[in-house]
Amino acid sequence: MRVLVQRVQWARVKVDGDTVGEIGPGLLLFVGIKDGDSDEDLAWMAKKCAGLRIFTDADGKMNDSVVDVGGGVLVVSQFTLYGNAKKGNRPSFVEAGKPDFAEAACARFVEMLRGQVKEVATGRFAADMKVELLNDGPVTIWIER
Repeated sequence: MRVLVQRVQWARVKVDGDTVGEIGPGLLLFVGIKDGDSDEDLAWMAKKCAGLRIFTDADGKMNDSVVDVGGGVLVVSQFTLYGNAKKGNRPSFVEAGKPDFAEAACARFVEMLRGQVKEVATGRFAADMKVELLNDGPVTIWIER
């Protein structure tokens, strides 16, 4: 499992011009699932993302989590996180989870986050999504399990 975490002032996902998921200040999570990712992997990643201390505290230090600041989380499934471009110019996506498996795993990941974070929004799996965001910092973290 791979997650690209971006701290944002706001983020939203549109499908066919309609907003399907939106948050204010919080985290935008681009989530890549591979076949074999277990519920243990998903739970570890949900806890890691919810507890990631990348928000500034009263002293201006990155000591607070999205939970601490009452922020939202927007989850966008993105199989291209498993793109391998080592050979040639066309990435291979053979490491990405099969769609049925990845969709179910991503849904379980979202439910695990909802048990920890006040507001969780999502994109739409396998849709042509347009993601808009205002990076905060910018702060971008890559997490892999």
